[in-house]
Amino acid sequence: MSLSLADIDFLRSDRAAGFLARYAECNLAPANTLPLLMRLRKELDQRQASAILSTLRLRQRAEAKFPRQAALMLFTEAGLQQASGPLARAYRARLLSARSLLDCCCGLGADSLAFAENGLTVLGLDLDPVCIAIARHNAEALQLAADFQVADVRQPLPAGYDCIFFDPARRDEQGRRLHHVERYQPPLSCLRSWQAGQIVVKLSPAVDLRQLTEYGGAVEFISVAGRLTEALLWLGQPAVPPFATKLTADGALHYRPEKRPAAALSEPRAWLFEPDPAILRARLVQNLAHDLNAAMLDPTIAYLTADSASDSPWGRYWRIIDWMPFQLKRLRRYLQAHNVGRVTVKKRGFAMLPEELSARLRLKGGGESRILALTLCRGKPIVIICEDRGFG
Repeated sequence: MSLSLADIDFLRSDRAAGFLARYAECNLAPANTLPLLMRLRKELDQRQASAILSTLRLRQRAEAKFPRQAALMLFTEAGLQQASGPLARAYRARLLSARSLLDCCCGLGADSLAFAENGLTVLGLDLDPVCIAIARHNAEALQLAADFQVADVRQPLPAGYDCIFFDPARRDEQGRRLHHVERYQPPLSCLRSWQAGQIVVKLSPAVDLRQLTEYGGAVEFISVAGRLTEALLWLGQPAVPPFATKLTADGALHYRPEKRPAAALSEPRAWLFEPDPAILRARLVQNLAHDLNAAMLDPTIAYLTADSASDSPWGRYWRIIDWMPFQLKRLRRYLQAHNVGRVTVKKRGFAMLPEELSARLRLKGGGESRILALTLCRGKPIVIICEDRGFG
């Protein structure tokens, strides 16, 4: 449901807090929606009951992004979807040297509160009064000092802030992704009139780098636990090529481009290496291949192959057992001959979907398990058979 200011007032009340605590451990599966609403409707009106149920579900989903905090906070569907995870929020807050920050399009206030927790003086701005009401609640609930105001960031901004953080909406009102930075809400170009020593913009990790050439600065692609989570545009510093960052509980690793010879091409060797997605998006596969003493299977494919494995944090190794030009019947015979009953299918540059191949192999289960990597080698389709456990 779309929350109103009246809904926020209710959810902040002692009465709502009692219901949220009482039903926090309930089964929130879709099949249980009607029974839960019927129970809530015995004491609440329809809108209040829906607001309670919606908040319970959003808090449950928010646990991954707001561990140990979600049960105190309020959310909207769109706001939770756009919010960064805890490692990304903490990383940005640590990196800024500013003392004061303007958070434009602050949404639910998650980033504002991370900056405030790191000692910055923060003012969050958003056009949606519901978001501002939620952000104020979240600041109060987490006992963090940040101010929030309803404002249109396309209008002149408050002056005197060292840094501006900008997180425009990257989905439209129907939830569809917006792929061009000038269709973001508001568009990226609205920052042209802003004045600050540093401006940091959160972008879609799928952003087309050609759309950013006129802005300068640096683009950073960030991954967490093997997933590409976001991109950051850092303005107020010299323009440099895109770079990759991997966030872990121990801190941040960076991989920056340096001049390297072109990577060699090779047939599969002893090991298959799958680079971290931040490396892929920053277009640093060739650099990494050189550093790992590895080769590429195909100039258009991001898999690497090597004679030995290293302890690189920038991807995952799989030991290669065998490989062959792709032919369904031949692969099926091979798997049957080697008592392989279970496969996990990975692919890059290959038309067939993993679930389609799995169905057409007609394996009976049991026996050995393998990883099948469907890809290209010098432009020709191949399948690489690997041990079912990788590392890295």
